[in-house]
Amino acid sequence: MSTTNAPRRSPKSPVSNGRLNLEQQRKRAKDLLKSLNAGDPDALQRVSQHLPPRSQALRLADAQLVIAREAGFASWPRLKQHIDSISLANRQLQRAGDQDRKTLHIRCGSDIQHSLRTAGLTGDFLEFSDPYCIGPLSDSEPQALLRERATFLADAFDLDPADALGRQQQSYGTLLKLDQYQRLVLWFEHDSYDQLILAYLLHRLHEQQPSAELQLIAVDQVPGVERFIGIGQLAPEVLSWLWPQRKQVKPGLLRLGSDVWHALCADDPSDLLALVKTGTPALPMMSKALERHLQQLPDVRDGLGRTERLILQILQRLGPLPAGRVFAELMMRDEPLPYLGDLMYWWLLQPLVGGATPLLQIDNNAVDWPQRMLQLSPLGEAVLQGKADGFQARASGYHVGGVDLQQGSAHWRFDAIQRSLHRHPG
Repeated sequence: MSTTNAPRRSPKSPVSNGRLNLEQQRKRAKDLLKSLNAGDPDALQRVSQHLPPRSQALRLADAQLVIAREAGFASWPRLKQHIDSISLANRQLQRAGDQDRKTLHIRCGSDIQHSLRTAGLTGDFLEFSDPYCIGPLSDSEPQALLRERATFLADAFDLDPADALGRQQQSYGTLLKLDQYQRLVLWFEHDSYDQLILAYLLHRLHEQQPSAELQLIAVDQVPGVERFIGIGQLAPEVLSWLWPQRKQVKPGLLRLGSDVWHALCADDPSDLLALVKTGTPALPMMSKALERHLQQLPDVRDGLGRTERLILQILQRLGPLPAGRVFAELMMRDEPLPYLGDLMYWWLLQPLVGGATPLLQIDNNAVDWPQRMLQLSPLGEAVLQGKADGFQARASGYHVGGVDLQQGSAHWRFDAIQRSLHRHPG
């Protein structure tokens, strides 16, 4: 899933792709010092965020420290060391590659396929991108699951059913041919889109026990990237830097994958919450993603899942906006663990703008959905004020994994503050 209409990065922000050039950083430090000496208020504010007040004139070393801290490093030498480590890793990978063993790289999208080759990793590539973060899940055997998911995806994204099924068969089918590889490398970040797919893959690997060595690159932050959203935003040389950081997938992590997958597919989310509360020590970022997944259940206070609430709050704060701009605000500012692609976001909006009691009003005059104007309806405003229930106002029910949520029926709700589940009478 792609993202669109992302806001432009401020020139003072650390680069979003993780690529850091030492000479460029030196120039930025000199420019900052020059602005400081000229009394530029913006420069003075930047310095005040990272250095204590002082009576002496600031030196180039002080400006370099500010530049380093803006990029997320404790000191200028740490920044320089990181840049050197990326250069070294890139040179080594360009020489050695991944051809010491027959390798399959597995990723929940095609976003890094070209960058891996540019970095020097030329093994086979599998895109396994079934978005388990939306739609129903079941603990069915693989052939039944892929068909259930293909049906959902074709309906949700208006795809040709045969094309949706063919793509699912290709990705799921590759998992049956893993014994031709000597090394499997899983490339995943920390959000629920990635971690739910990773849980399924670990579950399958736990069941199949392939002979290949299993390795994992799991990332929740990258030095020099102020807002890390995913591996796909990184430059090829930063992927080179990640390559030697891969870890062996141990039996405990495979067992965790199976436990998580079974809990995700259950119609009762209690086991999933219990896993969240363990902190999943075999992979701590998993528990955070699972908790974010549970937050898509209707909340006990307003009946909204977290994404729905954030969308309504963005429109309450900023007023009417194009749908694409709301998505950009959600991804770049409001969502604490960004996981949605633009098409998933648009699908998620439909129950909020349709039906007899819409929470949002939409102008459908624009041909392309990102340009269509969104605004809060009076009912949406009432929900945010605690005067109405957001779940009952939806145009349709929905699933959070195996949990079926339908208006007029008893269903699960989540208290995100108390981290507790409640059965709502409907």
